[in-house]
Amino acid sequence: MKKYSLLIALAFCMVGGLFAQSLSVEKIMQDPKWMGHFPSNVSWDQKGEIIYFNYNPDNHPEDSLYKIHLNSPEKIQLVSLEEKRRLIPSNADINSARTKKVFTQQGNLIIYDIQKGERNVLISMGEDISNAKFLNDESKISFNMNNNIYVFDTEKGNLEKITSIKSGDKPKESEPKLSQKDEWLKKDNLDLLGVVREREEKKEKTKAYTEATKEAEPFIYYTGKKQLTNLQLSPDGKFATFSLITRVDNNRTIVPDYTHVSGYTTDINTRSKVGDEQMKVEMAIYNLEKDTVYLVNSSNLPGIKDLPDYVKDYPEKTWEEKERDLVLSGPNFSKDGKYAVINAYSNDNKDRWIALLNLENGELKNLDRQRDEAWIGGPGIGRSWGGATFGWLPDNKSIYFQSEATGYSHLYTLDVSSGKKTQLTKGDFEVFDPKISRDGKYWYLTTSEIHPGERHLYMMPLAGGRMEKLTNMTGNNDSSLSPDEKNIAILYSYSNKPWELYIQANEPGAVPVQLTDGQSEAFKAYNWRDPELISFDAQDGAKVPARLYKPDPDKNNGAAVIFVHGAGYLQNVHKWWSSYFREYMFHNLLTDLGYTVLDIDYRASAGYGRDWRTAIYRHMGGKDLSDQVDGAKFLIEKHSVTPGKIGIYGGSYGGFITLMAMFNESDTFTSGAALRSVTDWAHYNHGYTSNILNEPFNDPIAYRRSSPIYFADGLKGNLLIAHGMLDVNVHFQDVVRLAQILIELGKDNWEMAVYPVEDHGFVEPSSWTDEYKRILKLFNDTLVD
Repeated sequence: MKKYSLLIALAFCMVGGLFAQSLSVEKIMQDPKWMGHFPSNVSWDQKGEIIYFNYNPDNHPEDSLYKIHLNSPEKIQLVSLEEKRRLIPSNADINSARTKKVFTQQGNLIIYDIQKGERNVLISMGEDISNAKFLNDESKISFNMNNNIYVFDTEKGNLEKITSIKSGDKPKESEPKLSQKDEWLKKDNLDLLGVVREREEKKEKTKAYTEATKEAEPFIYYTGKKQLTNLQLSPDGKFATFSLITRVDNNRTIVPDYTHVSGYTTDINTRSKVGDEQMKVEMAIYNLEKDTVYLVNSSNLPGIKDLPDYVKDYPEKTWEEKERDLVLSGPNFSKDGKYAVINAYSNDNKDRWIALLNLENGELKNLDRQRDEAWIGGPGIGRSWGGATFGWLPDNKSIYFQSEATGYSHLYTLDVSSGKKTQLTKGDFEVFDPKISRDGKYWYLTTSEIHPGERHLYMMPLAGGRMEKLTNMTGNNDSSLSPDEKNIAILYSYSNKPWELYIQANEPGAVPVQLTDGQSEAFKAYNWRDPELISFDAQDGAKVPARLYKPDPDKNNGAAVIFVHGAGYLQNVHKWWSSYFREYMFHNLLTDLGYTVLDIDYRASAGYGRDWRTAIYRHMGGKDLSDQVDGAKFLIEKHSVTPGKIGIYGGSYGGFITLMAMFNESDTFTSGAALRSVTDWAHYNHGYTSNILNEPFNDPIAYRRSSPIYFADGLKGNLLIAHGMLDVNVHFQDVVRLAQILIELGKDNWEMAVYPVEDHGFVEPSSWTDEYKRILKLFNDTLVD
């Protein structure tokens, strides 16, 4: 009997071990395939019968394209190469009846009949063509080839080149100018020799007659040294528009590769630095009826010469009031071609104008101006049409767009003929990816109305009104409507559950059905925590959102670790599976060991509106750092964390904040691990940094108070610096310069770990493992008794 009791006890121990496995750095930092396989990049076939997605159940080296047919949802099938080649591109243009699509592929112009499922090659050009579009007369299709526009008439079978654009300069026809010596010789010879003089005079008369009577040469527009992009034809076929880019050859940082496969040290030519001269972008209009090209004129935009507010901090400097350089995006034409609207962003990114473009003369009429003394941003408000929400309503006279005018990114419509603007969504939440229904009566849009850390798909009348929630699973519902709008494919995840694919009917209250189950048994064996979403009071009265991981009371070691997410403008306090999944697993490990872990959406994080996003303007390491300090105070006051036993870590922007914390808040943070950190913002890129800190030669105050390298003397605690030597984003040069400063200051309480084969984002499990073993050792050695 004792023998059987012992066997039963052993069996229970084995089962318990399976479902309560302990974590190790080696385990959680191994190739992520150990966790299982999870779907991504969902799309539909043209009839709404098949869902396509990237997946890897067969353990290939990379994800492959798989499909599920709604008639047999239990079958997940690998898509063959032949089927993949025959898929219709997502950028294919659709006709007004929604029965046909047109696109280009391998030099072919192809039309696709949606109902019949048939594709027909209209014409083969034998070279690269792109941007196929139906014109107003849908029997005609335009496309681009060699920086010119062609129109194919499907009824007549005619192909016509309708623009004449060439790169480079117009050839010079004038005779070469003679030198002073040769000019004298020619004149002297003509004065002496009568026959030669007569022949020359006759030649000149013949030339003059030929010039006067010859037919006019066809118009050709030469781009000179400028690069042509974004060439498109208006729907009525009367105008073409394009952008002209003048590039600048700035100095670029060299990143040496000491581990190159050749055995030699090679150089990677990377980016320039903030404040370098920016490329110039102009928009041109090709008037096809008048055979002429002219530039869009932005001088009438209101506030085009406005200076930023920060200039008042430099009264000794003379500021020139002049038209600011702009980036003009579009135009976006109404379906009937009657209107053209552009998006204009100032290069200092403090203004965005939406303006009506007069195609006849290139003048702009302002429709909406959004100004932010910090910088323009937020969901659906990017610096290009690809990143910005924009489109036309079915009435062909009203546009829709997003704006942060109220402090949160909401959906608006605007009648371009009357100028009337209407706000369709309202509240302390944000809108994502709005689209108009097939019948033109409703909006489909995702919002964070329920909670900043939750996403749901809604349906709303086109004119605005009550939003009806379509999804119901708590977390993130990344939704993709079928073309017939009968079903919704949902990539869904929760805080402790990675992404899976679901399907549900497109109606409120519909029950979603799970189609994939990719978690491995090894991953399921651990009881992953659902972190508590909390908020704490900042010193300025703000409520700061955070994720809290609490250890079992009997394991609590009194120590805490604060994690700082990267990117600055990113959200990590939410109810879905984090893109920081390795860090999430590490936080579970830390909590198992008795640490309390706090993960903060500090000031500048995404998801909380304009004021939260721009709170770091001209002072990075200001409120975004004080939020970490207030988080530490919250842990001491509310969660029995011992003062002096608090660590901090993060990568990229998180590494920057870690350095600022270790240099400026040494009484709060005993130890910190700064990974791939920016140490001096004057050495980072222009697109990101100039928005927040302006330019270093114009606003040195902002850079001086925002760069950790100036505060290194404040280091008292224990610092680990880790950086990839092939980092082309935050250059290895950043930490090399900081290391020299620390050496010169005589600091001896820091160490540096370098990773010779890694870029900004590590890819090798051995690198991840080494880095996080060092982080864990740092905290165990310095925070735990």
